[in-house]
Amino acid sequence: MRWTLSLVLFLGLVMTLSADTFVYVSKAPEKEIQVYRLDPKDGKLAAVETLKVEGAPGSLGVDPQKKFLFASLRDNSTLASFRLDPATGKLKLLGTVSLPKGENAAFVGTDRTGRWLLSASYSAGKVVVHKLNEDGTIQSPAVQTVETAKTAHCIATDREGRFVFVPHVAPNAVYQFKLDAATGKLTEAGKAAGGADKAGPRHLAFHPTQNLAFTSDESGNSITAYQFDPNSGLKPVQTLSTLPADFKEKNSTAEVKVHPSGKFVWVSNRGHDSLAGFAIDSTGKLTALGQTPTEKTPRSFEVDPDGKFVFGAGEGSGKLAVFSVDPATGKLSRLHTQDVGKSLTWVLAVKVDGK
Repeated sequence: MRWTLSLVLFLGLVMTLSADTFVYVSKAPEKEIQVYRLDPKDGKLAAVETLKVEGAPGSLGVDPQKKFLFASLRDNSTLASFRLDPATGKLKLLGTVSLPKGENAAFVGTDRTGRWLLSASYSAGKVVVHKLNEDGTIQSPAVQTVETAKTAHCIATDREGRFVFVPHVAPNAVYQFKLDAATGKLTEAGKAAGGADKAGPRHLAFHPTQNLAFTSDESGNSITAYQFDPNSGLKPVQTLSTLPADFKEKNSTAEVKVHPSGKFVWVSNRGHDSLAGFAIDSTGKLTALGQTPTEKTPRSFEVDPDGKFVFGAGEGSGKLAVFSVDPATGKLSRLHTQDVGKSLTWVLAVKVDGK
């Protein structure tokens, strides 16, 4: 028994040591994806590779098994898939598919099974579903294209993978769909209202354990908390400002991310150039924690999968800010500032088993 326990502990240690976190950053002006390896001790980033791509990369996503990475190449309306090397974090292009003329994917990601690639076209106001082959390539033509409204900005699924949610800024609503995991087809399931008049939900993130979701409200400079009903979808319950009371200059929010512990949620402010933090209590109620300065125009930011670090990507500075996270208070403290490129449009952290 003692020998068996020792073996289990040893194998667990080996698996822990072999798990690496890689950070992927979209550099649109250079048409490159920058890859870093994260040091889990101090948050430092070591360059792995700079990958040239045939287009200006924006949104990045990864499948649930962490085998493939997907990118929206926005200037040529293309979706690209890459094989992710679990040992090095490097990417190998598998192929691309073109979206119809006029469509431009502001967001790309998979469903919870990893069988379907979902994208939201901001300018065309459409949601598109592509089937993914087992080798990570994207099938074309698309399985389904659903017209919604302009300013479709993000796609999120509930933890069970039954719903697909698409925030829309201008209609001030989150469009809801039921997802058939067998066919990839979407069925309309109503709309959830924005949390306040002209709030403009842009991005949406789910709580890791509770039936809660949160939107960054682009035009309302706010965060909205939603209760999630597994049968009917989302209902807004609370909206709070992401700005200090005395800030009167121009601002719009961009991204929203929930800490893996479920205790905190952040929204990025473009204009105030900060990350606004909120504590989440056991009932789902939010309490504002204040703002942490970050890089200029934080269009994208990310929380590492272990919850130790936050990465703020500066679209206006080309730099990546690395923060530590206090697990008790949610306070962010800047550790490093990484020069990456001219302008950063997306940052994604992926933890993989490197065995």
